[in-house]
This record gives sequence, structure tokens and C-alpha cells, in this order.
Amino acid sequence: MANAGPIAIVIHGGAGTIAREKLTDEVEVAYRQKLEEAARAGYEVLTRSSKEKGSSSIDAVIAAIVVMEDSELFNAGKGSVLTHAATVEMDASIMEGESLNAGAIAGVRHIRNPIRLARDVMSRSDHVMLIGEGAESFALEHGYELIDNSYFQTPQRMRQLQRIQNTTTGTALSEDNSLGTVGAVAIDRNGNITAATSTGGMTNKRFGRVGDSPIIGAGTYADNSACGVSASGHGEYFIRAVVAHDICARVMYKGIALQQAADEVVLIKLKNMHAEGGVIGIDPQANVVFSFNSTGMYRAAIDKDGELEVLIFKGISD
Repeated sequence: MANAGPIAIVIHGGAGTIAREKLTDEVEVAYRQKLEEAARAGYEVLTRSSKEKGSSSIDAVIAAIVVMEDSELFNAGKGSVLTHAATVEMDASIMEGESLNAGAIAGVRHIRNPIRLARDVMSRSDHVMLIGEGAESFALEHGYELIDNSYFQTPQRMRQLQRIQNTTTGTALSEDNSLGTVGAVAIDRNGNITAATSTGGMTNKRFGRVGDSPIIGAGTYADNSACGVSASGHGEYFIRAVVAHDICARVMYKGIALQQAADEVVLIKLKNMHAEGGVIGIDPQANVVFSFNSTGMYRAAIDKDGELEVLIFKGISD
């Protein structure tokens, strides 16, 4: 294809406290395999001819995130953490950098793949964010099947909820058990960047709590002229710091590289706020970026040279 630009995809499965000594070989292998599967699913979409249906960065990030939403390993979709009432409430968002169009949903309980519904809010409605029962009514009007909330409730997440409720007043949020929020950023051959994020939120959340993942500019942002970013961490801080947009704004207004912009926000601004987490990103030249201030971040990428890397812990190589 003439004048085709480079393609790349980067994904995350959550940033937080990931102790190498607490991750068994079996569990580590499972995470690495699923991260690779998700990255390859998105990259396969990007490699199709632009004339074929489904070749855009939008479809690529959806393909990658659906793999992780369907896995019990991550705090999104099937593996979402439980609320104070032992139910699941999920949030997701997507933004494409060509037109700055975006879609998000929050507090849904019966949508198997929340990221698909966020995409339909973006492309099939006049709105950016729909919540709760309204979002699910919209889903029904567009052919979705609502599934029972028990589908999302795994034994591991129930044990996490019981553990925090047995050791606190029963109303505290658990940052550690929010680990697993998923996200993806991709750039296609036309130079279009899309970012997306999906999560179950925080263990033991109440009152319809919503974090940064479905908030455009906080957990997700994309602009073809600067970058695409997906975030993972303690959402309250990421909302206050407007993390995803701030990173892209620094690229645009300061004229700095995406890696520097991400590090300024994650390693300085967020650290000064005592906030833990991280981001992934891609710039218009298809350079892939990771930045996190936690002990680890589940992450993978297939860069513009077609090279795959799957990483968990700090450092260039695991």
C-alpha cells in the first residue's frame, strides 16, 4: 500500500504492587501467555490491508481488550473485582485521535465486553458517556444480550473481597485488588491512534464509585497530533491529575518526546501526590512507551519493527 505508515500496539493488564516472589511460575506464565495473545490479536487487525473491514486502530484495541476482558486474570470483564455488595460494576472508554471522538460507559453490570459497548456509544450515539441502567438500555437497543452478573463473579475475587472486609471496617477501598485494569493503544497504517481502557474498578467499592478508566482525559486519551494513552492506577488521583490528557498536552505544548512527558506525569507529578500506577502510550511515529511508579505493570507491545515484548516487572527486561 502506497505511503503506508508504521503500525504498533501496546497493551497493559494493570499497574500496581506485583512482587516477583509472590508470583508463582505457573501464574506468571499464564499472564505472559494472555498478554501475548492480546497483543497479537490487536496486531493481526493492524496488519490487514486498509481496504479490508476491521483494519483500523479502533478495531485493533477492541480485539486486544476483548481477549483480556474474557480472561479471569484481569480486573475487567470476566475477572472484575467485587463491590461491597459482592456484585460487579464495570467501566470502559475509547477515544480515537483523528476526530477526537470518544465513548464511555460506567457502572454496567450485565455487559460481557464493556469495551464493545463503549465503542458503540462513540460510534452509534450522540453522547460520550452512558451509565448504569441507561447504558444497558442503549445496549439492548443495539442488539446486545444482557448476561447475569454471576458470570463475572470468580472465586478469587470473592476471596479478595472477604479478606478486605474481614480486616477493615468494611467500607475501605483496596488499591492492591484493583490491579488488573486493562488497556490498549494502537496506531494503524493511516496514522490514526486509538486508546482504550476497561476495568472492574476497586474491590469493595460503594455508592456507584467510578474511577478514571471511563473518563476521557483521565484514564484514556488520543490525539493523532500528539499521542494515545491508557492508564492504570488509583483512579481518584488519575482523575485529579487528568493524567492521560496531561501527557499528550505536554507533548503538544512543550514539544517533548512522549516518554519524557509520561515520565514527568507518572514519576514526578503522581509520585508527589502519593499515587501509584502507570501508563502506556504511542506517538505519531509509532514509538511505544511504558511508564509506571509501581513495582510492576503487566504489559506487552508489538513495535513498529514487528518485535514483540512481554514484561511484568521493573527494568528493560524481565
